[in-house]
Amino acid sequence: MTGATTEATERFFATLPARAPAVLRGPVRGTLQLRITTGNHSEHWRVEMAPGSARVTRETGPADAYWFGSADLFDQLVTGRAHGISSMLRNESTFTGDVVLFLAFRRFFPTRPGTRDPRAVAREQTGRPA
Repeated sequence: MTGATTEATERFFATLPARAPAVLRGPVRGTLQLRITTGNHSEHWRVEMAPGSARVTRETGPADAYWFGSADLFDQLVTGRAHGISSMLRNESTFTGDVVLFLAFRRFFPTRPGTRDPRAVAREQTGRPA
């Protein structure tokens, strides 16, 4: 790892374009700029989202939305050990701009290990078939 991003973060961004058709099915369109920091060092990631596609670069520039957070937090997000909205509510990260872009982007994050769909749990408890 060089700079702020971890190997998990690098892998996460590398897989976005291939995963976009399954994740970005709605009418979302815009650019999200992420600044991931460690100490005094920041790295930038730019994600241009459109229905069914995501383009990832390391460029900076004007965007429709901006997310700021630590490399440690982002590593937790991309490994399912933290939740994007919760991190903002706890002031562990900052967001500004078009919130719909972050809501769409967070769908790329995995769920916490061991998390189950609440509908499946309810079906098990009521004895109804899936």
